[in-house]
Amino acid sequence: MSRYWFVLVALLSVVSGLFLSALGLDFQANISWGIGTLFGFYFSAVWLFAAIRRKELGSDVLALLSIAATAITNEWLASSIIALMLSTGRALERWAEGQASKHLDALISRVPQTAHVYGASGETEDIPLTEVQLKSRVLVRSGEVVPLDGFLETEGLFDESALTGESMPIWRESGTVVDSGVVNVGNPINITTTTTTETSTYANLIRLVSSAKQQASKGVRIANVWANRFVPIALLMTLGTWIITQDAKQAVAVLVAATPCPLILAVPVAIVAGISRAAKAGVIIKDGMAVERLAQAEVVILDKTGTLTEGGAQITQTFFRTDFDSKEILMLAASLEQQSANVVGRSIVSYAKTLNLNLVGASNVIETHGHGLSGLVDGKSITVGAPTQTLPDWAPLTSDLVVQITIDNQPVGFLGLSDPIRAESMSTVSKLKELGVKRILIVSGDRKSTVDAVAKTLGVTESFAECTPIQKLEILKAEQASAKGSVLVVGDGINDAPALAASDVGIAMGARGTTAASQAASVVIVEDSIRRLTSAIAISKTSRKRALQASTIGMALALVAMAFAAFGYLNASEAAISQEFIDSSSIIWALVGSSKKRPD
Repeated sequence: MSRYWFVLVALLSVVSGLFLSALGLDFQANISWGIGTLFGFYFSAVWLFAAIRRKELGSDVLALLSIAATAITNEWLASSIIALMLSTGRALERWAEGQASKHLDALISRVPQTAHVYGASGETEDIPLTEVQLKSRVLVRSGEVVPLDGFLETEGLFDESALTGESMPIWRESGTVVDSGVVNVGNPINITTTTTTETSTYANLIRLVSSAKQQASKGVRIANVWANRFVPIALLMTLGTWIITQDAKQAVAVLVAATPCPLILAVPVAIVAGISRAAKAGVIIKDGMAVERLAQAEVVILDKTGTLTEGGAQITQTFFRTDFDSKEILMLAASLEQQSANVVGRSIVSYAKTLNLNLVGASNVIETHGHGLSGLVDGKSITVGAPTQTLPDWAPLTSDLVVQITIDNQPVGFLGLSDPIRAESMSTVSKLKELGVKRILIVSGDRKSTVDAVAKTLGVTESFAECTPIQKLEILKAEQASAKGSVLVVGDGINDAPALAASDVGIAMGARGTTAASQAASVVIVEDSIRRLTSAIAISKTSRKRALQASTIGMALALVAMAFAAFGYLNASEAAISQEFIDSSSIIWALVGSSKKRPD
């Protein structure tokens, strides 16, 4: 509430002044209104100068001139009313922006602030990352994020999807380099660091996101578009009235009637209504500019992993020998995989549980890194891992990852794991086209064969694979250079963050996405469904349409009021009060769309 104290000051100024005036205390009433005028003048001047620095001609210029003119002519009630309308409009815009952070704190906090560094005695000590030297030996436990780039001393399994877009876990041999920001999903591993916090892969991404945010195009707000057209007209009518009538108060009345309160109030109300409706639909829009840009979507760039697909390894194909019970094979394999932290093992266990299989204990479990797991289950020797031979004819798998199950050294089953396409992705692509999106691109860091297959399935004709964060930025900039409307980027990984930050509207899949993506984006889909993207665009189109209509109504009525003032039918205070009726009409119209049922 402390952020909006200036609204309270303006409101108290108007109300207390009216109360004092009703008691016949005109001098005290003018003092009360004068206090509101002083605050209104100060804030409108601050906001106007800020707009000038951004090279924008905002509606604040008329508000500042109106407050100054009414104060000079002792029309204190009129000036305090204008101050109230101005501060209320700004408060609405601030509320619409909410608590969206403008910093990269959350992005930085994803990486551990300390590392488990081996000392001379062989014991580990947790020390701040900034103090970790090159060639330090660091322990990375299972499930932890790799804090710094380094050479692997032991082989390991890593989830690199957030960094590269690769949906399947990657096995890294001893002696190879692992990048900071990936997750160790296997057993604990040791690395010898090759970078510091200043030069690591993750630090470079942070700098890239920060630079992208600074270079992102700013766009032009609806209110400012109207102001650019309306301000010159209002100033010419005011000047013309003064030249013809030689009556300063009559000219001031025209200026007061021209105060663009519909722009100051009705447009933010329409935008706020859109943000509220989007939130109910599971989409958080961080600011009003994002609403306006969403409504003008022309090009949509989609990440693959976690956006169009589920974002993780799932069993999509199963083949078993016909002389064995398939459920028993799965039960034995899942019972063994309970002993492993491997993401593939977790997928097998999860799949078995969906079939309501009762798992049992396993003994003599041995995990051969990069190959599989073996042990005794229910008296049988079970092995689950990479195929040891050419796939038999009865197992024609086409999945990204193949797992073989053997019982007593006999291959009895094969499982295919892939990152499946979301059920709603097809309808989302179709709906985007219905909403006026002219081009849809899939841009991913995953393998070309995988990306092409997803694009073909969804009917997307333009796709780019194996892209680095910098390459994603280059593709985005090329689209922005040729597009007349907005270019949207949708993603969920760290590798998407720079493009999300630099796009006209960055949209993060927040349910499963990384903090980096959510922080860089201006829109976050909190429900785990890509179809909410089309909901956000549809809502934004409605809100922008209502804002434009409300502006048209308000400006048209303001021109009528200016004409009445020019002919002497309204003084400054009456013109200010007439603006209240104009505001009410504009706001009511702006809110009409907010009561509609949200799009599915």
